[in-house]
Amino acid sequence: MARILIVGGGCPGRRLGERMLQSGHAVRITTRTEAGRAGIEAVGAECWIGTPDRLATLRGSLENVTVACWMLAGAHGPAQEIAALHRSRLEFFLGQAIDTTVRGLIYDISIEGGSAGGGSGGSRGGGGSDAQQGDGVVSAQTLAAGERIFRSMTELNAIPSVVLDCGSGDGEAWVDAATVAVDSLLGGGR
Repeated sequence: MARILIVGGGCPGRRLGERMLQSGHAVRITTRTEAGRAGIEAVGAECWIGTPDRLATLRGSLENVTVACWMLAGAHGPAQEIAALHRSRLEFFLGQAIDTTVRGLIYDISIEGGSAGGGSGGSRGGGGSDAQQGDGVVSAQTLAAGERIFRSMTELNAIPSVVLDCGSGDGEAWVDAATVAVDSLLGGGR
């Protein structure tokens, strides 16, 4: 049994949490406010109130975690805040995870209609610059920048990692791909 931390307690994160619980793992899912608690606890996961916008609120969520999942590809909000989630906040979170029990990291870049590395973009913002995005969703450019940071930091610190890019952040195919990613880290894959 491992403890899985899912940062991003929306519907996809809760579905992944439910699947991990069915596999016998302990699951902790973050949400920004108390309003998300009921949905998280309904699937049987531990709820952690904390936000990547204030990383100090997530520090304790890493306690006794084996695999941490940064599942924010579907985040919505002002472009500057979204960019920070996938750049400075991601980098700081990864730095905090180094001196913990975390032995594997997953970064989700799954967007509808294509990958962050140059796909068609689809409904989550396409490949435009962050400045062009305004309020809304994560751009492919932002996810590509996050992926570079993620790969660089996990390689530098020799932490097994998976970049999850299954095209769409919604549906059963995403849950299946995320489950395979967690299982590969628990089995020692990279």
